[in-house]
Amino acid sequence: MTTSLKVLMVEDERDLAEAVKAVLQKNNISAELVFDGEYGLDCALTGIYDLVILDIMLPKTDGLSILREMRGAGVQTPVLMLTARGDIRDKVAGLDCGADDYLPKPFHMDELLARLRALSRRKDGLQIGGVFRLGALCFDPRSLSLTWEGSEISLTLKESQLLELLWDRSGSYVSKDTIIEKLWSYDADVTDGHVESHVSLLRKKLAATGGLLYVKTARGLGYRLEEKR
Repeated sequence: MTTSLKVLMVEDERDLAEAVKAVLQKNNISAELVFDGEYGLDCALTGIYDLVILDIMLPKTDGLSILREMRGAGVQTPVLMLTARGDIRDKVAGLDCGADDYLPKPFHMDELLARLRALSRRKDGLQIGGVFRLGALCFDPRSLSLTWEGSEISLTLKESQLLELLWDRSGSYVSKDTIIEKLWSYDADVTDGHVESHVSLLRKKLAATGGLLYVKTARGLGYRLEEKR
């Protein structure tokens, strides 16, 4: 990571936030601290940050609400949930709302830095930019939408990220492990079942557009995006 990386941390435990900021600065990472959810949401919606570290239990507006608002507004900034709520149901809720990773408290600073480095790499790897087109079908990852012949269908953030990843690697199979690493992280509590569920939902939406594109499965290899013949 370089000095150009800018992190927003929304955390109401001021001592912890200041300690994290000090560690990030020692590692040449710029960090801005916000101590309540309402102002945190305003900052996150600007989209000017490279990464967001987000607590769940916050005054005024909780972290999951912030995350939903961000993704609903099309803000794709990678988000690391950092919270004392480490129950598996809380982790799944955060990931399903659009979080990219989840680190429960207490944590080690070295692990936090490693996860931020991983998120930074995935951010760079998935930022393809622009609009994807195939005939009448148009996929815009910025607006999380598929449009064709005057019709439009909305995608969830994870469906959009999955489609973007498969489209970027058209002609090649993408393994479940790769999908988990790119869309979540190896350390996240995400199973093959999560991938299969998101692929199934994406297939239904692609079929609704007329089936110009479909997701092919190859046992042991993964998934590949193919054109209808």
